Amino acid sequence: MRRIVITGMGVISPIGQNVETFRQNLFKGTSGIESVGFTYRNNEVRFPAAPVKDFKAEDWIDPKKSSLLDRFSQFAVAAALQAVRDSGITFTEETAERTAVITGTGVGGQNTLEESYMKLLNEQGSPRVHPFTIPRLMANAGSSQISMATGITGPGFTVASACASAIHAMGVTLHMLRSGLIDAAITGGSEACLTFGTLKGWEALRVMAPDVCRPFSVNRAGMVLGEGAAMFMLETLENAEARGAKIYAELAGFGMSSDAKDITTPDVKGASRAVIKAMKDAGLAPEDIDYINAHGTGTRINDLTETAALKTAFGARAAKLAVSSSKSMFGHALGAAGALEMLATVLAVTDDIAPPTMNYLGPDPECDLDYVPNTARPMKIRAALNNSFAFGGLNAVVAVKKIS
Repeated sequence: MRRIVITGMGVISPIGQNVETFRQNLFKGTSGIESVGFTYRNNEVRFPAAPVKDFKAEDWIDPKKSSLLDRFSQFAVAAALQAVRDSGITFTEETAERTAVITGTGVGGQNTLEESYMKLLNEQGSPRVHPFTIPRLMANAGSSQISMATGITGPGFTVASACASAIHAMGVTLHMLRSGLIDAAITGGSEACLTFGTLKGWEALRVMAPDVCRPFSVNRAGMVLGEGAAMFMLETLENAEARGAKIYAELAGFGMSSDAKDITTPDVKGASRAVIKAMKDAGLAPEDIDYINAHGTGTRINDLTETAALKTAFGARAAKLAVSSSKSMFGHALGAAGALEMLATVLAVTDDIAPPTMNYLGPDPECDLDYVPNTARPMKIRAALNNSFAFGGLNAVVAVKKIS
């Protein structure tokens, strides 16, 4: 079976708009969460959220074209161009046809959608919307714009499976690379969902924290939405070695499952099945895993379900795992969450540091694993898992290990 490795990475996030800044803030425990305000009917409404601040699309996209892209596509292109540059890869006509662009998003062009509705429906409503409204808001716009920005002519498409979108995209990419259908790919996820309507929708579910995200902690009160993108250049090991590329880590395995139970409430058995399948696909035993980058949303039910799922999958080994949730720093970016957390996972493996779970106040009786509270932990990390568990009962897990 062909081995698949990571040779390039790029990111736009609340804690850094390049990999090095992201790395420093991740291990320092820097928070990107703040109070974000929206003016609606002359009243300001505020929510805790993790925005990407001072992003300049023109740094990555021709200013004449950037207005034709929704914010989520701008993020996607910027992160992808970073990953390509980082990998050192160049595309010929032949290699471009053997390279794919496979990305994930949960809601796509939400900013475009909301702007269009506001223009049409407010009291001084415009009878027209932006002529590129549909190309901007469609979920596949990010992957299409990446293809155009890089000249990649191989397979290109988008996976939309709520919070598991990015990990599902990476898993599909892994299997396509193993099969020999392609030799390289850009994959990851992008989301820009910090709009008034989106935040009110999540608020209506009663899962939003009033201040900060405290995954696995006593007195945790819910999730905080974020935004951003992370993209990765994946290649076969043979391809990477042939061109002398630097290699960050190996994408060793992928597991997925469906709960088939409830649209919003997670299931222990479903989540644990995905974890077990990822380890099996990677040829790893529970004893080989040292770190878990958890889905860890900070909601009561998600965190205790994920804890129980890890105990089911790992048995006695669960108590010896370092587990952390990066959402405590950059929020829950929905379809991009798994991609941002994949970057955290790869950095954990390459740097031998477990990122912290910030805002942790103490153990919950039902969440009793080692969550690396508040301070990053230097430790040997041979292999790690990255969990994404989505509404709809859709579970996706990837395994990352040191290259050998």
